[in-house]
Amino acid sequence: MTEPPGLRTSPRVLLVHTVTFRQARAFVPVLIPLVAATGLGGGRTTIILLALAVTLFSLLTAALTWWRFSYAVGPSAVVVTRGLLARSVRTVPTDRIRGVEIETPLMHRLFGLVRVRIDAAAGAVSGKDEEIVVDGVPRAEGDRLRTAVLTRTSAQPEPGMDGAGEAGPPEEQFARFDNRWLLYAPLVGSYLAVPVAAVGAGFRLLEELGQRVQPDLDGLDLAGGWARTLGAVGVLLLLLAAGAVVGAALVNWGFSLVRRGGSLVAVRGLVTRRHTELEIDRIRGCTVSEGLGMRWVRAARVNALVTGLGDAGRRGQLLPLGPRTQAWELADRLVENPGPLVTHPPAARRRRIVRAVATGLLVSAAGVLATVTAGWWWVLAVGIALTVLGVPVGLGRYASLGHATGRESFTVRSGWLVREQAVLQRRAVVGWRVRQSFFQGRAGLATVVACVGAGSGGYAAVDLATADVAPFTAAASESWAAEFAPR
Repeated sequence: MTEPPGLRTSPRVLLVHTVTFRQARAFVPVLIPLVAATGLGGGRTTIILLALAVTLFSLLTAALTWWRFSYAVGPSAVVVTRGLLARSVRTVPTDRIRGVEIETPLMHRLFGLVRVRIDAAAGAVSGKDEEIVVDGVPRAEGDRLRTAVLTRTSAQPEPGMDGAGEAGPPEEQFARFDNRWLLYAPLVGSYLAVPVAAVGAGFRLLEELGQRVQPDLDGLDLAGGWARTLGAVGVLLLLLAAGAVVGAALVNWGFSLVRRGGSLVAVRGLVTRRHTELEIDRIRGCTVSEGLGMRWVRAARVNALVTGLGDAGRRGQLLPLGPRTQAWELADRLVENPGPLVTHPPAARRRRIVRAVATGLLVSAAGVLATVTAGWWWVLAVGIALTVLGVPVGLGRYASLGHATGRESFTVRSGWLVREQAVLQRRAVVGWRVRQSFFQGRAGLATVVACVGAGSGGYAAVDLATADVAPFTAAASESWAAEFAPR
């Protein structure tokens, strides 16, 4: 069988890579010592010549990369060839591909190009090697490539990608993002990470600038100082909340999830538009996660568990943020609801409380010694406070535990700061693992982990009664697990 002819990306991608210094950035650590060693001056002419040299170098590296890159999609495999001195030919069977994502960054959008990421489910490799990236193809070609990879048959173009007016496969809307849900963002740790880092960088900059820009607090009255401090804290919290909302908007603006034929298609992004397509047949379940702050406002997130999917935390996201009721409506459409959760035995509650108050008891014991020897009574006060607070924390951790089995699916739930409930199809389980510590054995408890080939790879029913382990594993997987009997 002859190999399909190799195709090149659009020459317009050279301009994108030159402007963004995509290939040249890899040589920056080498160029900086060379420039420093030559002792170039800081005049205007030198700066202009240096900028021209870097731009030309970026153009050269982009041209070489474009010239030596080609891709082809055959009836049964995707072939990518790259490399200048060391040629690399990578062949991935189409039946091993788990998903396709089409990105449209701002610079690509200006030149009418897209970037296609093909999840190759490599297994033996890690990181970005698990995906094939075809960067810089026209929008129509990106849609053709996506369709050919996922279905291996000719299909209609996706509306909105190439302006085609012909109707594609019928769509069924699963979810659509409401911009009011952005108000949940300040309660989500991942959206707060960027503004927190920005504030930290701002404080570091103030320290580097020194006393010239720092306010003079000498002679400031105490009442006015406290008022200004509280005002500054309030402004800081508002900035963090605004940063979280802006970050969530940039990532999730215009999010929609539709079913098109045998695939789920998610579209999102304000600056960089992303079209992610997942085959429904490869979805083995989903997770509904609720952080501590999200539970206060009854919000949740939904992720699909897809076999072999790389970067599942982003690509498998089916509802980035929304009300809990809508999150569970979406989850129930993907996987059969196994029913209400079964609470774990009282021994699990005692174990959660003991683990939660253990730190406070240790600090209290150290506080007694510190109070007697050095008069540090505050250590004892901190220990007592931690012990008292540990009780509701332990109760909250116990309340998060649960499991259930249904006719075609099962579910497990755990976590306190981030409570996650996984709902999985029975066919997703490829094995079981039982963990039992010494203290769990004394309490008649065990942790049962369902090993699956999707998501994080394993989902645990924590502190399950030992007598319930065998019935749970038999009911939550195929018939092979009926013979499972823990020691």
